[in-house]
Amino acid sequence: MVTYEDALSALADPTRRAIFERLADGPKAVSQLAEGLPVSRPAVSQHLKVLKEAELVVDRAVGTQRLYQLNPAGLDALRAWLNRFWDQALAAFAAAAESEGKQADD
Repeated sequence: MVTYEDALSALADPTRRAIFERLADGPKAVSQLAEGLPVSRPAVSQHLKVLKEAELVVDRAVGTQRLYQLNPAGLDALRAWLNRFWDQALAAFAAAAESEGKQADD
């Protein structure tokens, strides 16, 4: 089972983040992903392997190419971890707003 630590570790590299962000637009082949990156196509393939191991990306064969795309299911662990902080921040904001409202009434 992949954890949020695996996802964060995979996304820690700036080249992998760039690849990941490019996939937000939809499925792409390695050659498309490598365009404009300061690394070779074989290096992009290695980065994709790390993203696949973290379950952030999946691939499928289409003719002679492999198309890579984001794996929404793989984002669940990361999303759950981030939501925990979001929920805490919202609760703290609500408590602060409520406290300020009570002070204004006094």
